[in-house]
Amino acid sequence: MSTRFADAMGVFSPQLPLGVAYSGGADSTALLLACTGKWPGQVRALHIHHGLQAAADDFEQHCIAFCAQLGVPLEVRRVDAHHAPRESPEAAARTARYKAFEALAKSGQGQYAINSIAIAQHADDQVETLLLALTRGAGLPGLSAMPARWTRGGITYYRPLLGVAAKEIRAWLRERGATFVEDPSNANEQFTRNRIRARLLPVLEAAFPQFRDTFARSATHAAQAQEVLQEVAAQDLAVLGIPPAIGALQTLSRPRQANALRHWLAACHNATASSAQLHELLDQIATCTTRGHQIRIKVGTGFVQRQGATIDWYNP
Repeated sequence: MSTRFADAMGVFSPQLPLGVAYSGGADSTALLLACTGKWPGQVRALHIHHGLQAAADDFEQHCIAFCAQLGVPLEVRRVDAHHAPRESPEAAARTARYKAFEALAKSGQGQYAINSIAIAQHADDQVETLLLALTRGAGLPGLSAMPARWTRGGITYYRPLLGVAAKEIRAWLRERGATFVEDPSNANEQFTRNRIRARLLPVLEAAFPQFRDTFARSATHAAQAQEVLQEVAAQDLAVLGIPPAIGALQTLSRPRQANALRHWLAACHNATASSAQLHELLDQIATCTTRGHQIRIKVGTGFVQRQGATIDWYNP
């Protein structure tokens, strides 16, 4: 038996009833089986039909048959997960998926009402996420990779298998003879994540057998450091004011200004500045010493601009 899988499920303690995101693949099948075995009658399977490939209908039929055999309620939601121009296909599918989860959770009545959902992402997924963040030059939020627990739209999400390797999950499934589907898109190396999985992870395992554990520790350290930066940013904004006062900003070090501004933009306006935009904004703040100095820099879908003694964000 996969000891790590059993240990992970042994300490997993979500609020019940629980929804399990169920694609029909190996990972979500293992999670669904383990959860229904641990909490019989308290689990509801949630399947999102993305409509992105011909096999999607077959996935849905497999999920329906498997849940009927298991005696687990299954809710299916069909979404349009096609991406817009210049939008990441993965990001579009993820956004559609979470919207569907929220709708499914809210649609439940009585014994089917849920506000907790478990997702079967595992240690290999965590490594891939961290490597992708590194290729983008991400800061601490990206290097923190995926949290084991978070809240979105009033729902608490869990990733109980982040410490379990994909091969251990499949070993656990083989012991039980459970059936699952293979998503053909996972073999398409057009996608960066699939190239990492197919080409880099085997090399890392050969060179550094414990890389999943050490990468996970690094992600945890980054997440803890990010929490500290958020606390500092909140304290600074309490002094700077909202919108931030330019004079007060100028008393802070440049890294602390950047930290406060990132937090302000994200928390108050759901906007993220690129590195170039943030550097330009910091330069403008540093040279803003006269009443006539104007600041207007595009950030996200809007602009940061000077408004008297402060800067504010506007979406024209």
